[in-house]
Amino acid sequence: MPTGETTSMEVRGLAELIRSSGFTVALTGAGISTPSGIPDFRSPGTGLWEKVDPMEVAHIEVFNRDPERFWSYYRPRFGMLDEKVPNRAHEVLAELEARDMLEAVITQNIDRLHRKAGSRRVVEVHGTIETSSCVQCSASYPLERVDSLFDHRGVARCEHCSGPVKPDVVLFGEFLPERAMEEAQALARRAELMLCIGSSLEVHPVAALPATTLGSGGRLAIVTKGATPYDGDATVRLGGDVVEELEALLAVL
Repeated sequence: MPTGETTSMEVRGLAELIRSSGFTVALTGAGISTPSGIPDFRSPGTGLWEKVDPMEVAHIEVFNRDPERFWSYYRPRFGMLDEKVPNRAHEVLAELEARDMLEAVITQNIDRLHRKAGSRRVVEVHGTIETSSCVQCSASYPLERVDSLFDHRGVARCEHCSGPVKPDVVLFGEFLPERAMEEAQALARRAELMLCIGSSLEVHPVAALPATTLGSGGRLAIVTKGATPYDGDATVRLGGDVVEELEALLAVL
């Protein structure tokens, strides 16, 4: 992580980009939520997919074929996520929106923490744990109701038709929600500045959004640990702790 004068210069450069931008959008990934105690997916030693093969627990075919196995993984994860609270990085983005310096947050996260922090326009391109739906009759259940739906096998069942209930998150093997992606792409095209925060920018199709902004004449600022495919395209690149970097940014603004 850069320190001292270098960090100050880079943070001040990012602040100037935000001040001069007429339309700024944030794109966030798992790294913005790790300070809230939510593991990311690929970090050595702690990443969720180091401990389990996602294709065996988080694929739509697993849900369809063996919902008991699917929910044995997802049910405790739901409980864990429900208890988490936003950190200062989430709060800084909400504050930027309140100051009319940020138009929207596009997030790959399903944890609801941007909304809990007060962000108003949040585009959840991978869905959200906020609700779950019956795959047969489409009945919708808020998160706090889901735990009461489990049968003796540990499978969530609809109260109305007994069909299997699935969380409204995007599983492997599923398409991203069309409306959310259309909104995200429209925001990326309009963005004069895209802030990419806590994302490796490797998971498609979301990873193509920065290229959309660049192709429309906008600029990128990246705040994340670890390399991304867009590091060479970024006008500002910060590689420190996301909370520290964004708190420093807010202090300058």
